[in-house]
Amino acid sequence: MSATTADATAGPPLGSYPPAASTTPTRARERVTYDRALVHSILDAAYLCHLGFVADGRPVVLPTLYARDGERLYLHGSTGARALRHDGLPVCVTVTHVDGLVLAKSAFHHSINYRSVVVHGTARRVTDPARARAALDSLVNAVVPGRAEDCRPANAKELAATAVLELDLAEVSAKVRVGGPHDDPADLELPHWSGVVPVRTVNGTPLPAEDDGTRPELPRYLREFVA
Repeated sequence: MSATTADATAGPPLGSYPPAASTTPTRARERVTYDRALVHSILDAAYLCHLGFVADGRPVVLPTLYARDGERLYLHGSTGARALRHDGLPVCVTVTHVDGLVLAKSAFHHSINYRSVVVHGTARRVTDPARARAALDSLVNAVVPGRAEDCRPANAKELAATAVLELDLAEVSAKVRVGGPHDDPADLELPHWSGVVPVRTVNGTPLPAEDDGTRPELPRYLREFVA
């Protein structure tokens, strides 16, 4: 969703991210992949991440918007957050999609089907106004493609109140679970239902703002967005 035009014309990127100590799990290693195209597809299918960092000696995790631009993530923040005012902030970013609820015969083997990405690195403040505006456009379009061209761009005051961070995709891994439950053979004859409940997110019908006196028609990009 948030890939750049260059990405779209060049096709999916090839290769894999190199494993690192920060991206090597201690369990369920069979679910881990460093495939670059898969990582990008997981990131591009969402726009909400969890941004983790340490502030004043305490761990902080914030839900925030993000957008991918090639081998870089743009992250939205507020200049009111002290930790986000500084350049060179060590962070961990996670993105997760829940695709199904896995119900097993036993409580122990219940699970979820999911796709997730974890990114470690050092986030930097985007201070150049032109780059910050472009990053904010990417963030808006990551949520609703085409929306940045159909709204007023941020002015100087709004830019000053917004922290835009950039994070290189270098220390990256993806983790995926698919399939049904893995019950113990001794439990297979138990009289309990087992299987998978699919989970999906859908966009509802747009509701116009009550104070919108112009009452414009629903734009085409929104009609396509909810189709």
